[in-house]
Amino acid sequence: MSQETVYAIASGKGGVGKTTTTVNLGTALAEAGERVAIVDTDLGMANLAGFVSLSPDSTTLHDVLAGVASTDDATYQLADNIVAIPSGTNLDDYAETSPERLRDVVADLRSQFDYVFLDVGAGISHETVLPLGLADAVVLVSTPEPAAIHDTKKTIELTERSGGDVAGLVLTRTRPDSDISHDDLADRLEVSLLGAIPEDPAARESVYAGTPLVVYEPDGPASVAYRQLAAELTGVEGAAPDTSGETADDSSTTQTQAVATSSDTESTDSDDGREAAHDDVSSAITEAESDH
Repeated sequence: MSQETVYAIASGKGGVGKTTTTVNLGTALAEAGERVAIVDTDLGMANLAGFVSLSPDSTTLHDVLAGVASTDDATYQLADNIVAIPSGTNLDDYAETSPERLRDVVADLRSQFDYVFLDVGAGISHETVLPLGLADAVVLVSTPEPAAIHDTKKTIELTERSGGDVAGLVLTRTRPDSDISHDDLADRLEVSLLGAIPEDPAARESVYAGTPLVVYEPDGPASVAYRQLAAELTGVEGAAPDTSGETADDSSTTQTQAVATSSDTESTDSDDGREAAHDDVSSAITEAESDH
C-alpha cells in the first residue's frame, strides 16, 4: 500500500471535474473498506456543503479554523466508511478563519482515517497554497483543453513553492477519437499521467441523481476509470474495477446501497443529526462542476 494517505486534489481552473474526482476517489476507496475523509478546503467558495444538510447554525470547517469547534464537530457521515468536512458559505464566518489551523485539522484526520482528500480551491491565495504543502502528494486534475493545461502549470508551480510533491495528472472528459496524446500532455507538464477519465453521459446523470458516479453506474467507462485510478494511486487492490464479469454478491450490493443512500440505522452520527442527506449531493457537484 502507498505510504501516502493525505492527498490534495487540485486544479488551476474551475469546472474541470476536481470535486467529482474527489468524491469518486473517496467513494471507491470507502467501498473497498478504507476509512475516508473528504475535506472542503476552499474556504471562500465552498463546494461540499451540499453533501450535508446544513442549517444556518451548523458547524463547518470555518468554525474549526476560527477556533470555536473541534474537527469532530464539523464531521458529517456520508455513508459507511466515508465522511465529509464541509466549509461554510457565510462570508462573515470566512473572515474569522485562520487557515493555519488547517495543519491541526489534517493531523487530526490523518490519525483517524486511512485516506484524507483535500478538495482544494482554484486560484492563488493562502488557503489554496497551504493544502498543497500539507498533503503527502498533490493530484492535478485537468481537461485536455489548452487553457486548463496552461493553468495546471501554475498549480505545479504553487505546489513546488509550498514544498509539496505532485503525484501526477488526471485528465477528465477525454474522448477516444481525440488526436491529443494524454501522455504528451503529461510529459509537457513534466509529471506522471495517473489516469484518464473518459467523457461519460452518466457523470451528469449521477449528479442530478444525487449519487457518486461509481455507485450510480459502477460498470460505466468513467466509473471503471475512477476505480482504476483509486487503485493505482493508493495501492488498495479492492478499489480496482472488477473485471471477472461475475455478478456482484449480496454483500457488495448492500455496500453499494450504503454509499448511495443515507443509513439511519447504521450511522454512528445519526443520533446527533449530523448524517449527510444524499439528496443534496446534486446541488453540491452541480455548483462545483457546472460544466461536467
